[in-house]
Amino acid sequence: MIRIVIMAAILICVNILASYFHKGLDLTKEKRFTLTEPTVRLLKNIQETVVVDVYLDDDNFPPDIQRLREAVRERLTSFRDITGNRFSFRFSNPFKNKSDNEKKQIARDLQQKGIQPLELHSGDEDERTQKIFFPYALVQYNNREMVIMLLESKAGSNSRAENTSYAISLLEYKFANALDVMGKPDLAHVAYIIGNGEPLGINTVDMLNSLQRRYYVDTVDLAHVPQILNTYDAAIIMQPTIAFTEPEKLRIDQYLMKGGHLLMVVNNLNAALDSLSSQPQFMAMENNVGLDDLLYKYGVRVNNNLIGDKLCLKLPRMMNNGEPQLLDWMYFPMLNPTSTHPIVKNMGFIKGEFTNSIDTIKTSGITKTILLQTSKLSMKADAPVRVSLSMMNYKLEDQLFTKSYLPVAVLLEGKFTSAFKNRLAPDFMKYLADTLKQPFRAACDSDNSIIVTSVGDVFTNHYTTSSGIQRMGYFWPTREFFSNKEFFLNCMEYLTNHSGVLEARSKDSKLRLLDMSRAKDEKTKWQFINVAIPIAIVLVFASAWFFFRKRRYEIKSPATKPVSGNA
Repeated sequence: MIRIVIMAAILICVNILASYFHKGLDLTKEKRFTLTEPTVRLLKNIQETVVVDVYLDDDNFPPDIQRLREAVRERLTSFRDITGNRFSFRFSNPFKNKSDNEKKQIARDLQQKGIQPLELHSGDEDERTQKIFFPYALVQYNNREMVIMLLESKAGSNSRAENTSYAISLLEYKFANALDVMGKPDLAHVAYIIGNGEPLGINTVDMLNSLQRRYYVDTVDLAHVPQILNTYDAAIIMQPTIAFTEPEKLRIDQYLMKGGHLLMVVNNLNAALDSLSSQPQFMAMENNVGLDDLLYKYGVRVNNNLIGDKLCLKLPRMMNNGEPQLLDWMYFPMLNPTSTHPIVKNMGFIKGEFTNSIDTIKTSGITKTILLQTSKLSMKADAPVRVSLSMMNYKLEDQLFTKSYLPVAVLLEGKFTSAFKNRLAPDFMKYLADTLKQPFRAACDSDNSIIVTSVGDVFTNHYTTSSGIQRMGYFWPTREFFSNKEFFLNCMEYLTNHSGVLEARSKDSKLRLLDMSRAKDEKTKWQFINVAIPIAIVLVFASAWFFFRKRRYEIKSPATKPVSGNA
């Protein structure tokens, strides 16, 4: 009895200690349970209390959603282990024990915070069920709050299990990024350059709205701004169609030299799908916007050519029988990010339209990282290029695609040298210093960064009067969503946020699926191994225990001697 009491006391003490001290050993190959160093550094610097509400408290979720719920719990627990009592979280079901009227009001309140209810379908074909659930977390910190979407879908994947694994791999980044953004005293400032034919209207609504949720955004016309844009953390030059003047280029150059960061979408061909709406073909002509000398000095060259790729999107084409059919359109490449850089790692396909290739130039002190490139089967044609819908009638043969892995998005990092060095007259340099109080700078004082991409319409959104404004990356003919928006937001975060939290996006969460054909063929074998063998082992140990116990007591018991009687 005393032994039982002692064992119970030990178990109680161990459980109490385990509730306060949570330690584990990460034996996974991809270190999925180990926090990255920037995240650890961020959590150690948290001073205010963090409260996280997770709306995933339901025991009737299918297995993959339950796996996501437990992954969220483990990740938040690892955060709490570092921050201590400054971090708390709770799981709840907003609809639990609520009437229909109360559920409607709760749904409206959550929608005002940006939490949209989703339908969850589960079960097999014979018995399918659906329910409303909220795969979101609400983070409150530093007198601010931010909503996190937990169930992230990987573009190009239709597997819920794969999407769940992808969402799990992003949990650390999403929570750490939310804390990093809310912990800053002010939002970063971003300039969207206009005045040179950049898109600004219905096709940029999603891009500008996405920016305004995270940054202070201004539109800036370089022709009407005499000073250097040194008050902005980053500037966006978005597919201009009108050439920049020398004074405008000088402002861009000096903004970079003084620590500004650039996201540049530069396409040197005048090509658009709308040109085929009224005619079966058009000529894609060269459209030099005057940025070639700047880009060459910084380390890249956007070529005056048009890329074709066998890995491409499909467009509807009316056939002879009057029925539309989806056919390959090689000028709209599907770009598969293969780089391990945090901007694009673990990202799905990115939708491209009329695109140029990019060459990297040997530049001292500048590191070039290829973020996006075409597939193994690619081609390029120098401008002018005839683009015709009749090309869709022919099968894309491999021998047509003689190029491979053409760069279309490049990250440049280092101490850039001004493209105007030794080009300005002394009087003008004196005018800059004395009158404008902005002396000319010939080079960057510290490392800086530029992202250059030539992918056409990569950050614009689709719009029709019937369907309204769609998100970036939506392709209307096939109703597919691509990762263009994630690519854009990651680029902006990398340029404006130097805490290193983006590193957490590099984590893998590999889905190790069973070989279903082999599992079916070897079903009896594995049933025997998993059921019969454990039972047999238990029986063997039980038999051995009884045998040795019997032998022990036989040895200890004295032999019985016969009693002798009196004669």
